[in-house]
Amino acid sequence: MSMNLQGIKDSLASMVPMVGTLGLEFVHLTADNATMTLPDQPAFRNHLGGPHAGAMFTLGESASGALVLANFADQLESVAPLAVCAEIQYRAVAMGAVIADANMSATRGDILTRLGEGERPEFDIHIEFTSNGRNTGNMTVRWTLKPTTP
Repeated sequence: MSMNLQGIKDSLASMVPMVGTLGLEFVHLTADNATMTLPDQPAFRNHLGGPHAGAMFTLGESASGALVLANFADQLESVAPLAVCAEIQYRAVAMGAVIADANMSATRGDILTRLGEGERPEFDIHIEFTSNGRNTGNMTVRWTLKPTTP
């Protein structure tokens, strides 16, 4: 498997315009982990002065999507990756920049095996949010690979 991780990092904002709108940035990206940050921006703050919950949600979903692309970009001719559902817990008010650290719950091999067996695999990506070194929330996004060819 040879993924162009730099290409994913360079193109995510054009593929998903909201990434560019919020100014989300990559900290790092591998097939095992995606870490992105939401810079502190007054336009996206809530009534408490921290980042708006919707901006944090988008950060987490974007980090999970980058991880999906890092693992399955070579499959995009035959599958469409889709977020199925998401759950988020806001644990503490974030102040300043927020970091989202995303990790897969299943391996690429397991997911591709299930796909090859005719299943439409679903898998979770877990995200931890931190701000100023403390945990401010957690999120799980369930993804699927929907076959696009009969």
